[in-house]
Amino acid sequence: MEFPYMEAVVGFMILMYLFETYLDLRQHAALKLPTLPKTLEGVISQEKFEKSRAYSLDKSHFHFVHEFVTILIDSAILFFGILPWFWKKSGTFLPLLGLNEENEILHTLSFLAGVMIWSQITDLSFSLYSTFVIEARHGFNKQTIWLFFRDLIKGICLAIVLGPPIVSAIIVIVQNGGPYLAIYLWAFMFVLSLVMMTIYPVLIAPLFNKFTPLPEGELRLKIEKLASSLKFPLKKLFVVDGSTRSSHSNAYMYGFFKNKRIVLYDTLIQQCKNDEEIVAVIAHELGHWKLNHTMYSFIAVQILTFLQFGGYTLVRNSTDLFRSFGFDTQPVLIGLIIFQHTVIPLQHLVSFGLNLVSRSFEFQADAFAKKLGYGSALRAGLVKLQEENLSAMNTDPWYSAYHYSHPPLVERLAAIDAADKKEE
Repeated sequence: MEFPYMEAVVGFMILMYLFETYLDLRQHAALKLPTLPKTLEGVISQEKFEKSRAYSLDKSHFHFVHEFVTILIDSAILFFGILPWFWKKSGTFLPLLGLNEENEILHTLSFLAGVMIWSQITDLSFSLYSTFVIEARHGFNKQTIWLFFRDLIKGICLAIVLGPPIVSAIIVIVQNGGPYLAIYLWAFMFVLSLVMMTIYPVLIAPLFNKFTPLPEGELRLKIEKLASSLKFPLKKLFVVDGSTRSSHSNAYMYGFFKNKRIVLYDTLIQQCKNDEEIVAVIAHELGHWKLNHTMYSFIAVQILTFLQFGGYTLVRNSTDLFRSFGFDTQPVLIGLIIFQHTVIPLQHLVSFGLNLVSRSFEFQADAFAKKLGYGSALRAGLVKLQEENLSAMNTDPWYSAYHYSHPPLVERLAAIDAADKKEE
C-alpha cells in the first residue's frame, strides 16, 4: 500500500494554517488593546498610537481573508488533482505553436507561463486592495494606478527574460547531474545568487526606482566619517525615491568586498529631521557588517540550500511520491514543487530558527551603534521609524517570536535602556 503523501501534505498545510491563525488571533487581540505598553508611554503620542492601532487592525482583517483564500486555493489544487491536470493541459498548447510537446524544457516553460497568468489573476485583487484601499486610507500609498500596472508589467517582462534560461539550466543539470547532482545544483544557485546580487542594484532596481547621489552636506559628511572610522569601503551613497510609491521609510546597504553602497529612502530623510537619528540608523546597519552578520546569514542560506538539494536528490526518482500527487511522469520542476511541499514541516522549523538568530543580530547591531555613542540618537530614530511607519505598538509574544525577524520596539528600547543602567 502506497503512503498517502499528498493527503499528508494537505493535512499538514491545514494544521499549519490553523496554528498560524491561532497566532494571528492572539496578535489581533493585542492590536485591539486601547493603551500603549508601559515602555512606550510618554514616548509615542496618543495620536500616533491611535493611527497605528487602526492601520494594524485594518491589515490584520485583510490578512485573515487573504490567508483563508490562499489555503483554500492551495489545498484544492493539490487535493483535487488540479496540478497534474494543469501540467498535462500546458503541454497541449505546444503543438499549436509548432513546438514539441515531448521537450521537457518547453513543456515546463508553458506550464510556468500558465502559472504566472493564474497567479496574477488571483493576486491582483488583493494587491490592488492592499495598495489603493488600506495603504491609501492610512496615508502611505503615493503611487498612481498607472505606476502600479507599469511596475507589474515590468516585473512580468523581467520574469519572461530571466526565467527561461534559469529554468532550462536547472532542468539540464538535473537530467545530467548523476551522483553529484546536489553539488551541481548548489553551485549553479550559488553563482546565480552572486550574479543577481551584482546586477540587481545596477540593472534591475533602477527600472523601478530612481537612485541619485546623496547631496553634499552635513549628513553626507557624517555618514562618510562614520564609514571611514569603521573602515567600511563605502563607494557610493544614494537616495532612492521611495516616496513615489509609499511614505514608508528605510535604509539598506549592499555590495561585495571593497565596493559597498548605502541607500537611504528619501522618506527617511524627510521624516528624521535630526541628522544624528539617520546616522544612528546607518551605524546600526554598519554594525551588521562589522559583526559579520551578513556573511553568517549568507553562509547559512548556502548550507540550507545545499541540504535542500541533497534531500531532493533522495526523492526525485520516487514513483510513489509522484503518483501520490497524480503524476504518471516525473518532470524536474514538478519534482521540485512536490519536494518543497513535503518538507514544509522542516521549512517552518528552519524559518523559526533563522528568526531567532536574526533577532539576536538586531540586538547586537543596536548594541554596536550604542557603543559608538549613538545610543540616544538610535533610540530616537527607532521611535521615529515606528511612529512614521505606524508599526504595531502592542505585539503578542508568541506571534512576534514566531513571525518577527526583528524584535518589537519595546524589546529593543528595553535592551538599550538596560545597557545604560549597566554603564551607570
